[in-house]
Amino acid sequence: MKLFVAGATGAIGRPLIKSLTLAGHTTFGMVRSRSSSASLCDSGAEPVIADALDAPSVSAAVAKVRPDVIINELTSLPKHYTSTDMKAAAERDARVRLEGNKNLIAAAQQTGVRRFLVQSTGFWYAPGEGLADEAERFAYGASPAVAAGAQRYAELEAMTLGRPEFEAVALRYGFFYGPGTWFMSDRDMGEQVRQRQVPIIGYGQGVWSWVHIDDAANATVRALDCAPGAYNIVDDNPSEQRVWLTAFARYCGALEPPHVSEQQALQAAGPDAVYYATRLRGASNAKSKRELGFRPRPLQWLANTAETTNG
Repeated sequence: MKLFVAGATGAIGRPLIKSLTLAGHTTFGMVRSRSSSASLCDSGAEPVIADALDAPSVSAAVAKVRPDVIINELTSLPKHYTSTDMKAAAERDARVRLEGNKNLIAAAQQTGVRRFLVQSTGFWYAPGEGLADEAERFAYGASPAVAAGAQRYAELEAMTLGRPEFEAVALRYGFFYGPGTWFMSDRDMGEQVRQRQVPIIGYGQGVWSWVHIDDAANATVRALDCAPGAYNIVDDNPSEQRVWLTAFARYCGALEPPHVSEQQALQAAGPDAVYYATRLRGASNAKSKRELGFRPRPLQWLANTAETTNG
């Protein structure tokens, strides 16, 4: 198939391009400038220059390629994972995701694209019992940034799924870890944990769903042929914050994370940090395993640790 990947140089874009090429697809990656093209060429993809926020350039790029499938992995996240950088990037990231998706959909309609894949979330489900499947609602009543992010993903899915013009798939990824992500021993989160800047908050009972970046890329390749709809692309055993963070600290050669109360964290880091640590709900990957043949690896730093939770 001929594929058009937007967000081709992002955290998942890079391994996705490699996986698509290895699977024998003809792959084109949308980049903003020629300086971003070299890595795509090395992976076997052809770069196409366009700005996601410039509708005419997106339309021209898609019309030039005339792909069978568009894969939207657009983000505008900061290089470093700090609360300051994340807040500074939030407005542009939201705009790139929403406006970029609208521009890609318009281009898909004009060009007769038959399938459209869009990045969504598998870790912002509304609180409830057990692991959340794809029928559950997002956490619209959560802390401010989480609620805004949940609403944004809901809007992305609403504008994409169920359209008559093409088949659409929403890939609800868990937290990425692995090469090129924040969650590595030698990257931002590893350094913050070694500096004991990431505490266990309260009981640390928030349940996190993870996915290795290469597993996420492979699942996306499998989604080229699945039934339309939403799919949780997450690991088998979502883990509570106190569990994964303690194991991650050990993996990074750090001391055990400090413990703080919810009130202390609320004052020092704000409501979003407390929500992540104490309110997140894990997601079920049963549908993806059944319909995509998805087989995620165990979370790297918990691979030899039995203490995980199924919600």
